[in-house]
Amino acid sequence: MEILAFGVQADEKPLIEQGFAGHHEVRCLDVFLSEDTAPIAAGYEAVSTSVNAVLDSRVLQILADGGTRMIAQRSTGFNNIDLDMAARLGLTVARVSYYSPYSVAEFAWTLAMAVNRKVVRASTRTRDFDFRLDGLMGRDMHGRTVGVLGTGKIGEAFARIARGFGMRLLGWDIAENPACMELGMKYVTKDHLLAEADLVTLHVPLMPETLRLLDAPALKTMKDDAILVNSSRGGLIDTAALVAELREGRFTGVGLDVYEAEAGLFYVDRSLEAVDDDTLARLVTFPNVLVTSHQAYYTEDAVGQIIDATVKNVLDYTAGRRSENVLVPRT
Repeated sequence: MEILAFGVQADEKPLIEQGFAGHHEVRCLDVFLSEDTAPIAAGYEAVSTSVNAVLDSRVLQILADGGTRMIAQRSTGFNNIDLDMAARLGLTVARVSYYSPYSVAEFAWTLAMAVNRKVVRASTRTRDFDFRLDGLMGRDMHGRTVGVLGTGKIGEAFARIARGFGMRLLGWDIAENPACMELGMKYVTKDHLLAEADLVTLHVPLMPETLRLLDAPALKTMKDDAILVNSSRGGLIDTAALVAELREGRFTGVGLDVYEAEAGLFYVDRSLEAVDDDTLARLVTFPNVLVTSHQAYYTEDAVGQIIDATVKNVLDYTAGRRSENVLVPRT
């Protein structure tokens, strides 16, 4: 069987080809799966997709009509997939339920420290041989309070690093993580966390219950000089409300690796085009905001684990096995 893999980055291609070697043939495309590109999959029983693929009812219908029977998504999140439609069409859907939590947690800290210590601004200045310190003052993290929204594996990894900085730990989740409590984390309400934390970081999945978890009222609850980091899903933050708060001069820094309307933008070179997303265009103009292109997971370790799991998902499908990665089982 030949697999068609959409949205493959240049760094990923040799790893994907190596992963499937000896099992199945794989064809890698750098284009992302959408209604326009879905017809390419005609004749392929299995396709592999990235987190920014569009797998709505229309795309799934095109895939099914073309003979696709299995979708292996190379990510943990699956909010981009219409699972009910997939089930109606008889499509098997699998994801990657686990990969290195350290990749995301460490990058979240990279964003936090970059905006705290004005690293981007300092780097830009020194390239012009401007070595002044004006406007570059940051703050010690030691002794300050971090609020972790979502204390699963990634949130726990973030909290362990925070403890190394000597920070006070606040957590919010539907279930308390004993490992986080052993670190000294105190679980509080969301509003309590937002009101007290000097640094707020998001590590929850995007679901209907968490859509715009940080809406306008929640953002107003935060300290004026707080740092906000989101390396989870863009839809967790009401971006228009965030822009409104930034225009009022609030927040020491904001580090975003995700954006709620990133599909069709992230992972693509738009440098020679006019981007018609006014919210994003405004967001990147703020000097205290750092936006990266959903790269927190992008380490050799994590990508290797994602590919290994994707290969296993396809092999399980062909063998008729079911694992914890299956979202819609084979019928």
